[in-house]
Amino acid sequence: MDILRRAGISAKKEAPVNFLTDPTEGRSTLRPADVLVFGWEGGKHVCVDLTGVSPLAGFRENRFVAGQAVLKAESKKVEKHAKACEDNQHAFVPLAFDTFGSLAPEAVRFLARVQRVVHSNFSTPQGRGFVFSRFGFSIQKRMAAQFVARLPAILM
Repeated sequence: MDILRRAGISAKKEAPVNFLTDPTEGRSTLRPADVLVFGWEGGKHVCVDLTGVSPLAGFRENRFVAGQAVLKAESKKVEKHAKACEDNQHAFVPLAFDTFGSLAPEAVRFLARVQRVVHSNFSTPQGRGFVFSRFGFSIQKRMAAQFVARLPAILM
């Protein structure tokens, strides 16, 4: 969210959109989009679903292939939410990444577009890798917080 704000892109964190959960599932139909970007694709709002996965997810199924967990997570999110967003005049972007920093293709496209907006708004050489380095830092920060939270109390 910090990246979008700094780029001057209008977005809202955890925006309530009541069409992302199937009412037949027997739970609330109010599922917030992780990030709702306003007027992003052809004037449509975009529901961005952030998904972090372990690169070792599904390791027992077949042999290990780098990036496989991210691709699988992305396809499951598209399968689950894309049609509901489309039916409600919104676009859907699954921003899937693994804890080693691998990004799904749709995530790369989204962040590359954000990077282009940064370049067009700020013509300084310091902004060259801002979006991807900032996103990588966010992943590292969250991983460190999870690691520390799981340490036994004796070590602290």
